Amino acid sequence: MTRSAVDFASAVDFLCHLQKVGIKFGLNRTENLLERLGNPHRRFRSIHIAGTNGKGSTAAILSSILTRHGLRVGLYTSPHLVRFTERFRINDEESPAERIFQVFQDVMEVVEGEEWPTFFEAVTAMAFHYFAQEGVDWGIIETGMGGRLDATNVVRPHVAIITNVAMDHQEFLGSTLSAIAREKAGIIKDFTPVVTAVKQPAAQSTLKTACLKKGAPLYRYGIHFRVQKNGSQHFHYQGFSRRWSNLPLGLLGEHQYTNAALALAALEVLEAQGLLTLDSDKIAQGLMQVRWPGRLEILETQPLVILDGAHNPHGAECLRTALKTQFAHRRLHLVMGIMADKDIRGIFRRLLPLAETVVFTQPRYGRAAHPDVLRRLAFPFLKKIFVIPKPADAIAQAKALAAPEDVVCVTGSLYFVGEVKEIYGEPSQTHDRLLA
Repeated sequence: MTRSAVDFASAVDFLCHLQKVGIKFGLNRTENLLERLGNPHRRFRSIHIAGTNGKGSTAAILSSILTRHGLRVGLYTSPHLVRFTERFRINDEESPAERIFQVFQDVMEVVEGEEWPTFFEAVTAMAFHYFAQEGVDWGIIETGMGGRLDATNVVRPHVAIITNVAMDHQEFLGSTLSAIAREKAGIIKDFTPVVTAVKQPAAQSTLKTACLKKGAPLYRYGIHFRVQKNGSQHFHYQGFSRRWSNLPLGLLGEHQYTNAALALAALEVLEAQGLLTLDSDKIAQGLMQVRWPGRLEILETQPLVILDGAHNPHGAECLRTALKTQFAHRRLHLVMGIMADKDIRGIFRRLLPLAETVVFTQPRYGRAAHPDVLRRLAFPFLKKIFVIPKPADAIAQAKALAAPEDVVCVTGSLYFVGEVKEIYGEPSQTHDRLLA
């Protein structure tokens, strides 16, 4: 291992140690840290994205399209699947570890006092500092959790996207859809347009109220813009000023058409502000070439092995729809590793009735539910259950059960997805699993 690799691994270990600081909502520490760095987040234009699910896919679509327009685009997302550097991308290229180590050093040099930033605050400052140093035209910024008090909420975006609202992270964001929507609506800034696909009346009402208070235009999926699927992996888009026909989409799943619509509507908003000029050919290229690992990702074809990071009931419903409509199969075999603090029964209700068998396993991440606990919770839904603690062995068991015309689906958590990608040969920098 080279000296630079050792230094980078030590930096990631240190950031991992900051997890012990816990999750501390609020913007003061992030603002103070960024001020000492020269306010790098003020040196590029930004798009801010919140929502329960679909944030990463929407961000990836935006990055792909803007990159094809000849712009320099920074993409900041979380969590990473395998490598810490996945969180920082420029023009869809993962950032080099050596470069991120330099950024880490810069940020640590300006930390003052005895109160250390949280892990996410430090990493967010690193992202903004990196993007400013690299001279990006646009930063596409995904919230870590919620929005109002999320460390990313120091940006002043030209458009905000709230993908959807569903029950997740209730211990931090609230126990009702309205409460969660209020937290996500916290990214709405004065007079800044908002694009959303939120469906539930209570959550819609919360967003409308927030936009009215801020004087922020609100553009809603199904009202101001919409999509219509057109055959396999193509769709028509109708917006408030633009229409594009027969657009391709490189991401699988019916829900990705909604994510693509959100991205296109946000781009329409930017064009209306005079910030860019959209080219239909470059839009098509960006949509076709977008990649976002761990979301309906095909790992093998004989039998078909699908990897998906569904980790809450809303994500499980999207996966359920995809399994029923996009992947023809005789029998379904699930391999599941889920975090203990998730709505396990809600996930099970959507997926287990589809399956012939399920193999429960335990990712190495500390919050993972024990497979024996999963087995007890699964009995009302399914009888053919295996418990195999090691994920590699669990996948091998499911593949052994599968006939050529069957499907194996590996799912339950993004942290589990990362471990599975390592099993399938994805190179890693560290075995630490870092929080979002």
